[in-house]
Amino acid sequence: MSTIPLIFGEVLFDCFPDGREVPGGAPFNVAWNLQAFGMHPLFVSRVGDDSQGHLIMEKMKSWSMDTTCLQIDHAYPTGRVQIKLTNGEPRFAILPNQAYDYISPPLRKIKDSVSFLYHGSLALRNDVNRFTLTGLKRDYSCPVFVDVNLRKPWWNSKILLPLLDDATWLKLNEDELDALLPGGESLEHRCQDVLERYDLDAVFVTRGEKGAAALTRNSSFSSVEPRSNTTIEDTVGAGDAFSSVLLLGLMLDWPLNITLERAQDFASAVVGQRGAISQDEGFYTTFCNRWNL
Repeated sequence: MSTIPLIFGEVLFDCFPDGREVPGGAPFNVAWNLQAFGMHPLFVSRVGDDSQGHLIMEKMKSWSMDTTCLQIDHAYPTGRVQIKLTNGEPRFAILPNQAYDYISPPLRKIKDSVSFLYHGSLALRNDVNRFTLTGLKRDYSCPVFVDVNLRKPWWNSKILLPLLDDATWLKLNEDELDALLPGGESLEHRCQDVLERYDLDAVFVTRGEKGAAALTRNSSFSSVEPRSNTTIEDTVGAGDAFSSVLLLGLMLDWPLNITLERAQDFASAVVGQRGAISQDEGFYTTFCNRWNL
């Protein structure tokens, strides 16, 4: 029996100041990248019955992604996010009541073995999705990767922190760590506290231009810095790119330091282009060849 990654959460259009509208949303970006790396994820999400929703369906099919769990909503529109870039750093204006807020439980039982369940935090602002996610966790006993994406005003700690009780791996950026779990100790000590408090196998912290750090259950602490010659076009999707390769490394049992280096290299390549994903297969082939995928 084959194993597949199960990806749950939002898909939307990132709307840039220059008029570009690019499919995005952290779970969608992760699913797109994993498909390019040969992992064939099953993406559970919802789009509107509108031109944007139909376009997302078409793009997924063109990328050979499984669309059987992409739902069509006849009441709410496909998600949209207005992005403002300041020195390459994005600011997000996220609308309420989008189709991705109303994801129903999948109609069919997944026959394949589920290797892991990935979800972010934005789509869980709605109790409909929290109910659906709870059902997925119940139906598929597998590791859970929680990718924190705090977007004001669409989160609160009373909803988010209990989700960590079910997590196997946690990934968040340094600002999100400060917001969710404030503390004045060193990063390594804070990671240790989070790891023990939520009984995690690993916690990963991205740090922007400082790179990233990780702590595993066996107390292995590693860090990585981006290459000095990294070119930045915009940083939209950098964290999602990082998560994608973390998941790849976890599934392929790469050593932690190798996983971090490869995740950082891929994220650095993504910030060198416009938008969170690439539709150029060659962009991914370069990394597949380098990593012997």
